[in-house]
Amino acid sequence: MDQETTRMLYEMRLSSMVEAVNAQNTSENCQGMNFEERFKLIVANAYASRQTNKLERLIKQADFSTVAPSIGNIDYLPDRHLDRHLISELATGTYIKQHHNLIIMGASGNGKTWLATALGIEACRQFHKVKYVRLPELLDDLLIAKHEANGDFQKLLERYRKVDLLIIDEWLLTDVSLEQSQFLLELVECRLQSASTIYCSQFDPKGWHSKFGNAQIADAILDRIVHDSYRIVIEGERSMRERYGIGGQND
Repeated sequence: MDQETTRMLYEMRLSSMVEAVNAQNTSENCQGMNFEERFKLIVANAYASRQTNKLERLIKQADFSTVAPSIGNIDYLPDRHLDRHLISELATGTYIKQHHNLIIMGASGNGKTWLATALGIEACRQFHKVKYVRLPELLDDLLIAKHEANGDFQKLLERYRKVDLLIIDEWLLTDVSLEQSQFLLELVECRLQSASTIYCSQFDPKGWHSKFGNAQIADAILDRIVHDSYRIVIEGERSMRERYGIGGQND
């Protein structure tokens, strides 16, 4: 391939096609192919490279605390009482297309974050936009956007609205103030029936009500979350930290 053609391909950000052509020129298997066969192979390689780059970008933008978890490595120990069929169904991503939520409950160290991240990475593989955030960090971001001179609360809400799957870790681990409750109501409202959220909590939704700074706001938030959510309770006689130590399927 001549230098001018190579330059134009690089300028169009089609470096993967250049690489595919160069690989064909040194491959004995391609020597007997006609133009159409070689061109189809070049396009297929370029498409695969672009999809790989897109996946890597989505995973990076999701801000996972770890990228080690995967659906295939979930530990279905008997005492955890995990529903393999439900998790397999969730792994298909249908709940995201239908804008349903997921509540993952369990004691600290039982693997809530690990499971949520595995589902998040699987969603990235299906080219959904995913965002992982701890509730304290989320509330801090919303507070800054609301009160700082250069903050823009509505723009931040809009960014969260566009995320296909939002994973909120440490959900209601501590009580939230009236202002924070209002923030969460606006966030839940803007994503209602248009996106999916995974809530990782140590508490059953029955215990969420008392965590909010206002009973009416608590009712409104729970009404928007609970009724269309799948639920997974992770049990266990021993925490995953005790089983595997740091780096295992822990919280």
